[in-house]
Amino acid sequence: MAWRLDEAVEHGMIDNTVEGTTTGKIWLVGRDEPLILSLNGDCWRDLAGTVLEFENPEPSTDTDAVSLDTEQTGIIGDMTASRKARVPAISDAEMDEHMQQGIEIPTNWQNTLYLEWFSEINGRVLIETTGFRLSISSHEWEMDQDEEEAQKLANLGAMRDFLAQVIRRIEPDPDKPTRKNNVSIEMNEYEWEERLKESDRLTDAYQEALEKYMEDTDSERKEAFVMGWDGLLGSMANREEGHEDYDDFDNEEDEEGSGSEWMSADDDDEEEEEEDGNSWEDRESHPLQSMAQEIAMRAFTLVGRDGKQDSPQERLVSNLMQVSAKLAGVLHDKEDDYEPEAGFILAVLKRCLSWINESIGACAGLIDPEEDPDQKAALEHLRDEIFDIRDGIIEMRRELKKS
Repeated sequence: MAWRLDEAVEHGMIDNTVEGTTTGKIWLVGRDEPLILSLNGDCWRDLAGTVLEFENPEPSTDTDAVSLDTEQTGIIGDMTASRKARVPAISDAEMDEHMQQGIEIPTNWQNTLYLEWFSEINGRVLIETTGFRLSISSHEWEMDQDEEEAQKLANLGAMRDFLAQVIRRIEPDPDKPTRKNNVSIEMNEYEWEERLKESDRLTDAYQEALEKYMEDTDSERKEAFVMGWDGLLGSMANREEGHEDYDDFDNEEDEEGSGSEWMSADDDDEEEEEEDGNSWEDRESHPLQSMAQEIAMRAFTLVGRDGKQDSPQERLVSNLMQVSAKLAGVLHDKEDDYEPEAGFILAVLKRCLSWINESIGACAGLIDPEEDPDQKAALEHLRDEIFDIRDGIIEMRRELKKS
């Protein structure tokens, strides 16, 4: 997804004094040479025609930033020093305390430095911060409001193109039959795995769109556009025009994908159950899923979650919760009428094994430095039970493949 550089930036400059072209140099911690920007397009009106210089008072090392290509050639995204964003109105220590106690964090609206571009090699690159020292020169040329709106539309198109490359939608094969003798043809494990991968990519892309446009007054429309949900855009237009049939987009497909495309196979299953009057709460849990859920909750109680994506605590709990949720989606009371396809179950179980292995590694990372003997023993017991879940998943995959 996007490369976020604000912490690694030492200082830099953006030059948009030549209309239609934006250049720049950005120095990062750990790199001898600056990034060299050569981009097609203009900044927003506040920076268009100017030279922006910026400095980070507290730069820090970012290993990802070191691997960026030096020559950042491509298309400009949104570049402005006046993008509005909600910023916490308390210190980091107070914010941690609020989060632990479940108290809402107070925020203020502030102007944010937002420098975005789409590199031909690295994809989307972003600097977003309120903490830099800025210096803006006088305007060499002026951009009017219509020109700014045209540039913003071009930026939306660049974001849409970028997310389309992230999603890599699977086009249906017109030569492959989907039914035989009026009976749907089941997909195999490989086909389900490809469907699930696309669902993951859609989720990642949508998260990127949400983060970018969540504070925008026209967020719903912009998110739909950059995600390629043209059916949803048509629905919005019908709704604004007062048409009563604006919900019909759910049943329509277009070249870029339907408005309901983000839903995973698991979500489809849940909808069918609600229509039949059966909810997940009414079901008897499978023993393996019950065990996974219990262990996930125990892990959360034992180590908590610190919100840092790469920490052992976060990886342990989040991966175990993923396993518990996915097992709940494919393991169920045998008295139910619904039976997921074997290929789908195999694909989900394969993913669960990956998450289980991640959680085992995270648990080991917590055990080694632990000095409290009781905590160490509890973590070791948890690790042994995670191994038991892995053995159960492996055995289930073996039995499914036999059948």
